[in-house]
Amino acid sequence: MRIQMLGTGNAFAKKNYNNNALIYVDGFTLMVDCGITALISMHELGKPLTDVDAILLTHIHGDHVGGLEEFAFRMKFQYGKKPLMYVPEAILQPLWENTLKGGLMQEGGQMIEDYFNVIPVREQTPVELSRHLTVELLRTPHIPNKPSYSLYFNNRFFYSADMRFNPELLKQLINERGCETIFHDCQLAQPGAVHATLDELLSLPEAIQERIWLMHYDDDQEQYIGRTGLMRFVEQHKIYTI
Repeated sequence: MRIQMLGTGNAFAKKNYNNNALIYVDGFTLMVDCGITALISMHELGKPLTDVDAILLTHIHGDHVGGLEEFAFRMKFQYGKKPLMYVPEAILQPLWENTLKGGLMQEGGQMIEDYFNVIPVREQTPVELSRHLTVELLRTPHIPNKPSYSLYFNNRFFYSADMRFNPELLKQLINERGCETIFHDCQLAQPGAVHATLDELLSLPEAIQERIWLMHYDDDQEQYIGRTGLMRFVEQHKIYTI
């Protein structure tokens, strides 16, 4: 399993792009979220949209779904394809009604299923995405009253999407569920409010810190190099083997 971040920045990133990813397993390519900058990043990498076999969404903020309108139009009208989309059950209706309908609703596009082969996913229920790739949705705290999900891949890789500091979950994943690697969103400056902050993550035991790679960070990330304890920064466009 390999992962390549299309962006490692936060919602307002201009330099590091939105925190979206491509996961590669045995010829299968999964896009994790499709934010405002995702397709710009794919263009820079020289990757056509048809390389994407499926999209998996975590929540409906613009930095995670803001590129879906262009993706949908181009796949339907430019390539004549209807890609797979794995969507948490709790966000499927608001994704269409509150986010995509205004732009995509037209003759020949009356519902989200006109653009995607939609597969609703239940939380805490492992789903096989391809022969060697499974995912479990874990509902994690982010914005009050808005469902948001982190991802647990192949029972060893935790990808936090967006979440507030939750040390008990991280300890449980490592101590009870065999987690080896964590890609965790990180707000570098206080206060965090809806994201774990660097100071909070630095309070974790070293045995947890050494498994953490930081992502979803601010554009001034370079000022924090060498100030992250045993944790390292994920780099945009670099491919990591998990």
